[in-house]
Amino acid sequence: MKNENKNLLYDAILSLKTREECEAFLNDICTINELKSISQRLLVAKMLSEKKVFTEIVKQTGASTATISRVNRCLEHGEGGYQIVLENIK
Repeated sequence: MKNENKNLLYDAILSLKTREECEAFLNDICTINELKSISQRLLVAKMLSEKKVFTEIVKQTGASTATISRVNRCLEHGEGGYQIVLENIK
């Protein structure tokens, strides 16, 4: 993706001021399945950061072990995005 396109998206997200604005934007830009996947991955990241085990996460979220592993890799070796968000929403 070109930097200009990504920057437009980042600027759009940063411009949102309320939960309602965020919901309206995400509902317009994402499919129901995309929103479900994104929110599921965030919940998985939260649970992993709380030291929950994979079997408990699968049971509570319905996420596949592949998804949980991917999120775990991002938490361990990613750019820190999940950690930033999880800290910000505490």
